Amino acid sequence: MKITKTQNGSNLTLALEGRLDTNTAPELETVLKNSLDGVSELTIDMAALDYLSSAGLRILLGAQKTMNRQGSMNVANVNDTIMEIFEVTGFSDILTVV
Repeated sequence: MKITKTQNGSNLTLALEGRLDTNTAPELETVLKNSLDGVSELTIDMAALDYLSSAGLRILLGAQKTMNRQGSMNVANVNDTIMEIFEVTGFSDILTVV
Protein backbone atom coordinates (compact mmCIF):
# COMPACT_ATOMS: atom_id res chain seq x y z
CA MET A 1 0.00 0.00 0.00
CA LYS A 2 1.13 3.51 -0.74
CA ILE A 3 0.24 6.34 1.69
CA THR A 4 0.52 9.94 0.47
CA LYS A 5 0.46 12.50 3.27
CA THR A 6 -0.58 16.11 2.64
CA GLN A 7 -0.74 18.58 5.52
CA ASN A 8 -2.10 22.12 5.43
CA GLY A 9 -1.91 23.64 8.89
CA SER A 10 -4.10 21.53 11.17
CA ASN A 11 -5.70 19.68 8.22
CA LEU A 12 -4.16 16.34 7.26
CA THR A 13 -5.08 14.22 4.25
CA LEU A 14 -3.88 10.65 3.86
CA ALA A 15 -4.42 9.22 0.39
CA LEU A 16 -4.37 5.41 0.39
CA GLU A 17 -3.48 3.38 -2.68
CA GLY A 18 -3.62 -0.41 -2.99
CA ARG A 19 -4.77 -2.80 -0.26
CA LEU A 20 -5.43 -2.02 3.39
CA ASP A 21 -5.18 -5.46 4.97
CA THR A 22 -3.40 -7.42 7.69
CA ASN A 23 -0.02 -6.83 6.05
CA THR A 24 -0.38 -3.08 5.46
CA ALA A 25 -2.55 -1.97 8.40
CA PRO A 26 0.45 -1.60 10.78
CA GLU A 27 2.02 0.86 8.32
CA LEU A 28 -1.10 3.07 8.36
CA GLU A 29 -1.32 2.75 12.13
CA THR A 30 2.27 4.02 12.47
CA VAL A 31 1.67 6.94 10.09
CA LEU A 32 -1.45 7.92 12.02
CA LYS A 33 0.24 7.60 15.40
CA ASN A 34 3.10 9.86 14.26
CA SER A 35 0.97 12.40 12.38
CA LEU A 36 -2.10 13.34 14.43
CA ASP A 37 -0.54 15.73 16.98
CA GLY A 38 -2.08 19.15 16.34
CA VAL A 39 -4.42 17.86 13.63
CA SER A 40 -8.03 19.01 13.95
CA GLU A 41 -9.30 17.69 10.62
CA LEU A 42 -8.26 14.33 9.16
CA THR A 43 -9.33 13.19 5.70
CA ILE A 44 -8.65 9.66 4.51
CA ASP A 45 -8.86 9.59 0.72
CA MET A 46 -9.73 6.13 -0.58
CA ALA A 47 -9.93 6.97 -4.30
CA ALA A 48 -7.15 4.48 -5.13
CA LEU A 49 -7.89 1.91 -2.41
CA ASP A 50 -8.67 -1.51 -3.92
CA TYR A 51 -9.34 -3.62 -0.84
CA LEU A 52 -10.17 -3.17 2.85
CA SER A 53 -10.00 -5.96 5.46
CA SER A 54 -11.08 -6.13 9.09
CA ALA A 55 -7.54 -5.11 10.09
CA GLY A 56 -8.00 -1.92 8.08
CA LEU A 57 -11.39 -1.31 9.70
CA ARG A 58 -9.75 -1.58 13.12
CA ILE A 59 -7.22 1.14 12.19
CA LEU A 60 -9.99 3.40 10.85
CA LEU A 61 -11.97 2.94 14.08
CA GLY A 62 -8.92 3.87 16.16
CA ALA A 63 -8.31 6.97 14.04
CA GLN A 64 -11.98 7.96 14.39
CA LYS A 65 -11.81 7.62 18.19
CA THR A 66 -8.69 9.79 18.31
CA MET A 67 -10.20 12.42 16.04
CA ASN A 68 -13.45 12.49 18.06
CA ARG A 69 -11.33 13.85 20.92
CA GLN A 70 -9.42 16.46 18.91
CA GLY A 71 -11.48 17.35 15.85
CA SER A 72 -13.11 15.54 12.96
CA MET A 73 -12.39 12.80 10.45
CA ASN A 74 -13.80 12.30 6.96
CA VAL A 75 -13.43 9.35 4.61
CA ALA A 76 -13.51 10.50 0.99
CA ASN A 77 -13.82 8.93 -2.46
CA VAL A 78 -15.07 5.55 -1.25
CA ASN A 79 -15.78 3.09 -4.07
CA ASP A 80 -18.91 0.90 -4.13
CA THR A 81 -17.12 -2.23 -2.88
CA ILE A 82 -15.66 -0.52 0.18
CA MET A 83 -18.93 1.35 0.84
CA GLU A 84 -20.67 -2.03 0.93
CA ILE A 85 -18.15 -3.20 3.56
CA PHE A 86 -18.88 -0.04 5.59
CA GLU A 87 -22.63 -0.66 5.35
CA VAL A 88 -22.49 -4.37 6.24
CA THR A 89 -20.22 -3.77 9.25
CA GLY A 90 -22.08 -0.68 10.48
CA PHE A 91 -19.06 1.55 9.86
CA SER A 92 -21.22 3.76 7.64
CA ASP A 93 -22.90 4.89 10.89
CA ILE A 94 -19.58 5.51 12.66
CA LEU A 95 -17.53 7.18 9.93
CA THR A 96 -18.30 10.39 8.05
CA VAL A 97 -18.18 9.34 4.41
CA VAL A 98 -18.02 12.29 1.99
